[in-house]
Amino acid sequence: MSVLDKVNSPADVKALAFEELPELAAEVRAAVLHKVSNYGGHVGPNLGVVEMTVALHRVFDSPKDKLIWDVSHQSYPHKILTGRKTGFTDGHFHDVTPYTSQEESEHDFFKVGHTSTSIANALGLAKARDLCKDSGNIIAIIGDGSLSGGLAYEALNNAGAYQGNLIIIVNDNQMSIAENHGGMYKNLAALRETHGFAPDNLFRAFGLDYYYLDEGNDIPKLIEVFEKFKDINHPIVLHISTEKGHGYAPAVANKEAYHWRSPFELETGEAKHSGSAVRNYNEVLLDIMDQKISEGVPIFAINAAVPGAFNLKKFAAGHPDRYYDAGIAEQFTLTFGGAMAMGGARPIIFHNSTFLQRGYDQMVHDLAVNNEPAIVVLHGAVISDSDTTHQGSLAIGWISNIPNLVYLAPTSEEELTAMMNWGLAQSEHSVVIQLPEHGLEHRSSSLKDFSQAKFDIRQKGERVALLGLGGMYHQVETLAKVLEKAQIHATLVNPLFISQLDKAALSELGNTHSVIATFEDGIVDGGFGQKVASYLGAYDVRVLNFGAWKEFNEEVPLEELYARYHLTPMSAANDIISALVRPAQ
Repeated sequence: MSVLDKVNSPADVKALAFEELPELAAEVRAAVLHKVSNYGGHVGPNLGVVEMTVALHRVFDSPKDKLIWDVSHQSYPHKILTGRKTGFTDGHFHDVTPYTSQEESEHDFFKVGHTSTSIANALGLAKARDLCKDSGNIIAIIGDGSLSGGLAYEALNNAGAYQGNLIIIVNDNQMSIAENHGGMYKNLAALRETHGFAPDNLFRAFGLDYYYLDEGNDIPKLIEVFEKFKDINHPIVLHISTEKGHGYAPAVANKEAYHWRSPFELETGEAKHSGSAVRNYNEVLLDIMDQKISEGVPIFAINAAVPGAFNLKKFAAGHPDRYYDAGIAEQFTLTFGGAMAMGGARPIIFHNSTFLQRGYDQMVHDLAVNNEPAIVVLHGAVISDSDTTHQGSLAIGWISNIPNLVYLAPTSEEELTAMMNWGLAQSEHSVVIQLPEHGLEHRSSSLKDFSQAKFDIRQKGERVALLGLGGMYHQVETLAKVLEKAQIHATLVNPLFISQLDKAALSELGNTHSVIATFEDGIVDGGFGQKVASYLGAYDVRVLNFGAWKEFNEEVPLEELYARYHLTPMSAANDIISALVRPAQ
């Protein structure tokens, strides 16, 4: 029997002989690698905390003592030791979620997949414990660059004024998703170099007690420290140096690539489904930026710790003075980038949709209120098979309802190029461009000025008009072919604009068609289609809105979601045909 075979709960970790703990760590690491190499997932963050997790469950008493994992992308070892190890075996990878979930285990306390929340969550639980006259340790584990997020600082500031048990573990692996950026990391480096005795100490400046451990992948040393501070009566930061990817050479050698990986060959680290590199929308953007710089345009690229999503390292290599990674600080990038635009520069701010939610106030108060002529390029704003915490499909609803923003949806390389050229030349509007997520398409664009909404009528038909927004346009092209088989020759419309309606075009369509169907890669409620339906309310035309329901989904296959939402060509065609033959109400 292996050591891991004997562990089904934290109590079993405590029951092991001390000399069995290194073998337990090795088997936990092997289980993590088995899953991520076959299924994909976070590699480096989980491998780096295996020993720490073993030590935590050896010393503390979960769930009475509460472990709060920041982002929770480093919680796989925790899941394995808390009764969920079958989720790391063949045929059961879907049995556990990729992040913590209180619905999944009594040892988890929050659904969380975004950054910088752990200290605030832990402080909230600590205050509730005190108010309810409960007991137990509250431990926040924060790392992987999460300290660069503003919420972490707000929480540290408030934790410094708290009087009660609170343990904050700073898992310092010297990385974010990519390398760390910002002055704070100079202080962390100084603390590492002096083993915690640097004269300047970020955490003590907040009024917090502090202790440093250099051997963050050493189980005996970790247990010694945790035993020392268990049941402490005031807040303390345990600054622990770990190695991201520890125990797997490819993940140690290339920490950024192994932050999150699609399935790979365990022996070599090579991707299982690499495929050949093809030109994509990121390459189009990089070419545009290179061209503008050669023309003397003061281009400046900004992102918040996700350069890999846009291949921005390639741009940075060629133009290091035109690139800025702000760390996990979406709010900062928008205010900073908007101010650059007001100062005459031409900033392009790159964001993943699900993370841009953290910058909502800055989208409103800074970019839109001030009409700052920055460009925000948006990736991942689509219906997807991701987990609950990473749904980017909310973007259309919340961004399109902000005044002053021009929110655009290209469907091809040519349209993206035209929109970027216009956005960089004008100085009147903040511009958001939502990238299509499918393969690169080519479709001519005659529109050069995007200051006023003008839909592109790609094909004129009768009775039915199909409006395919952005990446959904290729869906309506397929749908039109299905309708042709039913003798329905549909009008095809590429709206181009998400935030504005071409009212003249809609009025013409409303007067000449019986059914208008809108398709968007996001949630219908509050989205593009409902704006169309609202405008056409006075017209004698049926409007069907196709998109996602207002719901959270946990890794539901995209095919299943499309079927549920009637986004497959056959389902949509049946709905449209039914609407055509249904008698008027």
